[in-house]
Amino acid sequence: MKKIYYLSTCSTCKRILSALEIPSSFVLQDIKTNPLTEKELEALKELSGSYEALFSKRAQLYIERNLKRKSLIENDYKTLILEHYTFLKRPVIIMDQFIFIGNAKATIEQAKIKMHE
Repeated sequence: MKKIYYLSTCSTCKRILSALEIPSSFVLQDIKTNPLTEKELEALKELSGSYEALFSKRAQLYIERNLKRKSLIENDYKTLILEHYTFLKRPVIIMDQFIFIGNAKATIEQAKIKMHE
């Protein structure tokens, strides 16, 4: 499977998607208009190793809810990501058994290399 989970209203996601030169074999899923299902999230967790790896601690809701002060466990991360799209670190790029999470420059460069192998 070749898929990218992104947020169409996010300028960083837009910039990254245009820089990646995405092949037509990829499916793009805007998580705002087409939210992640529990099954999709579980598949992402299998590839990433944890829900925490998929969780954005930079999300505005994370700050507003003062979640930094709480001791979150894996199930909390899962519940929060399913509750609101903003908690998913993005973009999430899937290429078969490879997963690239977030917008760090090194992560995006690795994804770009793998995408065009």
